[in-house]
Amino acid sequence: MRTKSLSFRLLIAEGLVLAAFFTLVAVILEQGFRDSAEQALSDRLQVQVYELLSAAKLNNAGELIMPQRLYEPRFANPGSGLYGFIHEAKKKLVWRSPSAIGLDEVAAPLELNAGDSKFVGVEHNRYALYSDVILKNTAGIEREYIFTVTEDARFVSSKVAQLQDTLRFWLLIIAVVLVFIQFAVLRWSLKPLRSIVKDLEAIEQGEKTLLDGHYPTELEGLAGNLNAFITHERAHLERYRNNLADLAHSLKTPLAILRGCVESFSDNKETVQEQISRMNKIVEYQLQKAAANGDHKAIRTVDVSVVINKIITSLSKVYIDKGINFELSIPEHCLVYCEEGDMYEIVGNLLDNACKWCNHSVKVSISLNQRKSRRNFSVLLEIEDDGPGIPVGKFNDILKRGIRADENIHGHGIGVSVVYELIGLLSGNLEGGKSASLSGMRWSVYLP
Repeated sequence: MRTKSLSFRLLIAEGLVLAAFFTLVAVILEQGFRDSAEQALSDRLQVQVYELLSAAKLNNAGELIMPQRLYEPRFANPGSGLYGFIHEAKKKLVWRSPSAIGLDEVAAPLELNAGDSKFVGVEHNRYALYSDVILKNTAGIEREYIFTVTEDARFVSSKVAQLQDTLRFWLLIIAVVLVFIQFAVLRWSLKPLRSIVKDLEAIEQGEKTLLDGHYPTELEGLAGNLNAFITHERAHLERYRNNLADLAHSLKTPLAILRGCVESFSDNKETVQEQISRMNKIVEYQLQKAAANGDHKAIRTVDVSVVINKIITSLSKVYIDKGINFELSIPEHCLVYCEEGDMYEIVGNLLDNACKWCNHSVKVSISLNQRKSRRNFSVLLEIEDDGPGIPVGKFNDILKRGIRADENIHGHGIGVSVVYELIGLLSGNLEGGKSASLSGMRWSVYLP
């Protein structure tokens, strides 16, 4: 796995998060268990204090007397880990258990009051419980003493160490399992991206034409934009190839004439000038077609409604003598993936033809989300007029490249072949027929 890949970065990030999480869990659990173990030890020491209290007595002189043997045998065994001390309140030590022989004296805290108890950790890894009590004999003499019971920390440390070993082992196992699960989840989650990469490679190698896989919702927009970009680039390249071919073919005849006029230029000056003018017009026309998207940088959306309104405003001035009635049935905004120049050429040519050949009325309508020939189209643009229409059987002729309708038949046609090429290269569909409402020509433009 490469270090720059998303999978590697996500896996490392999740691994660090898991490590921090399990470390925090381990610390919290260990501290909680330590507190619980210390509380259990405190309870045990409290029981031992009660045993010492039950065995302690005051004689008639008010002196403390402790029995030779206690109920807890560890008090009698030196080094057993359980030690008992009795101090006269805020004074000297008056008794220690046989188990505490040879140990340093444990100083009693001075801030205790009668009836108070305190559990603390002391030196040499021991815990101590102090209880301040008042003893009274039969003669009514009272004495205040501090009973201290200490025990080695081996009980707590052994329990905590045992928990640490168990906890760390299982947390490590869980962490490894979770890392493998996360890796599998990442592989599964990023599979659509790898699928898009493979499809793009297939497109690059010519095995596919578009991204046609089943992608997640989050990637549908990306796939759509890429498909639009690919389609547009192919359309742009195809348009340049076609127009360059047309340009080369169109220049053959003028060049042949010029070649024949070279030998006697003075006698054919007018002919040369005529052919140069013709060639200039041919070049301008072909370059205008080829550069329909010359300012293209990246695929964008264009508002068809805005384009229609602008073109109608201009055509109303051009055909002001006709007094054309424009009937519009379009939404306020209608966005499609297309270059603005291409949309102006498509709509402009069709509307110009409609205005040129209509009698009085032109109708423009837009329908959204239409289905045609088992395909879903986002926009259906219909342009109708009340003119004579195209004669039956002539429709296919005006769509052929290099054949201009106004030069072959009387009716619609200037720029229709260009419109047909543009719509085809945009993966759309162009249909012509008779208008049901105006009885003239109807053009239907389906755009993806």
